[in-house]
This record gives sequence, structure tokens and C-alpha cells, in this order.
Amino acid sequence: MTLMRDTDLAEAFDHAAPRYDRLVGLNAGYHADLRRSARRLRLPAGGAGRHILDIGCGTGASTAALLRAAPLARITAVDASAGMLERAAAKSWPADVRFVHSPVERLAAAGVTGPFDAVFAGYLFRNVADPDAVLAAVHALLRPGGRLAVHEYSLSGSAAHRALWSAVCGAVIIPAGTVTGDTGLYRYLRRSVLDFDTAPRFAARLAAAGFTGTRVLPVPGWQTGIVHTFLGRRAEGGAKEATL
Repeated sequence: MTLMRDTDLAEAFDHAAPRYDRLVGLNAGYHADLRRSARRLRLPAGGAGRHILDIGCGTGASTAALLRAAPLARITAVDASAGMLERAAAKSWPADVRFVHSPVERLAAAGVTGPFDAVFAGYLFRNVADPDAVLAAVHALLRPGGRLAVHEYSLSGSAAHRALWSAVCGAVIIPAGTVTGDTGLYRYLRRSVLDFDTAPRFAARLAAAGFTGTRVLPVPGWQTGIVHTFLGRRAEGGAKEATL
């Protein structure tokens, strides 16, 4: 299948938004794994004085994870799907959390310019047409020394992990999407993971975009080898520049 992008993908998420939280709740460990990746940013002092950019925030699960890890931080959360963002914004949030409707490729036009002390991207990079351009732009939005955590479906490269992902999709994810009328989106989810970078390949993208100290960490449980946390920093004197 041809992968959905841009407007088509945003509209598919708009349609799924009313049922999205219930569906991801079927995934044991979904929220715990997001919280684990957010903690891996290791922001000191509860994030006091820090400004975090949450790109691809969806219905706010990643935003909530960031708040658990850094409750004193200021958070700007962004998503391209108006329906998902509406669900996120309707929840209860501290005053230092704001939501912005924008594709990640056009943040500057939406008034999101940084600089940021940290950027978190949960389940985003599979869904962008040009991940290298987005990584370069995220690098430019960070302060020198700023931190990036990417929480993503990125297979290890093992045939066993690839087969497990396909089996889970066929037995659980796609049938659940069929019940709710979102079959296309969850078929897309299966294909997007299979077609996306392996974990070593995405780590190489981070390094090529100028991130230093890159690390790849697995999550526990059945998603080991399927979901990873990718960590990196903008170098203290780094000078790669780009705009969104």
C-alpha cells in the first residue's frame, strides 16, 4: 500500500480521535513506555525553568508523560490533527502547557520558534515525509546542549521482531480498528512500521543531523525490539541551522 502522508494522514487521525485513547489503552505498557522515554531525557530539578517541545502530541499521552517526568517544565505540544488536538486540549492541564495545531514541518508559521531545552517526539517520525529535514529543523530549535528523545516504533532488524509485529497487527490492532471504522489507519500503522528505519538506521539519521551522544534504548515487555527510545543532544557549540 502507498503510505498516507500530510493531509490524508491528518484526516485519518481526525476520524480516529474519539476512539484513539480507548484503542491505545489495549496496548499493555503504552503509557508506561512513554513515561519511561520521557524520564530518559533526565531533565534536572523537575524541569524547573525548562521549555519542552512535544511534537506529534496526539491526544496528549506524550504530554502527560512529560509532565510526570518534568512537572515544573513549560510545555508546548504540537500536532497536525485538529481532531487529536481537540481531545488533548479538552483534558485538564497546568497553565504552563499549551497546544498548537500545526504540522511539524511548519512550526515557525504557527509561532513555535524556540529555542527549547528539550524536544520529545512520540510516534512521529514514521509519519513525516522527510525525517532528515525534520531532524535538522529540530536540531536548530534546541538550545546548545538541548536534549532530544524520540519514542518510536523502529524494529531492531531481527526477523523475529518483524514477524511478531505483523502477528500482533493481524490478530489485535487491525481487527480493533475495523470495529471502530478506522481500518485504513491501522493498516497504515502496520505498514509504516515495517517500512520505517530499523533502530540502527534511525540512530544513524540522528548522528547525521548533528546530534551527539546518541543512544538507542529498548522498552521492556512484548515491545522489546519493536519500540525504542532514541536519545541525542545538540552540541554545546553546534551550529547546524534549519527552519520549520
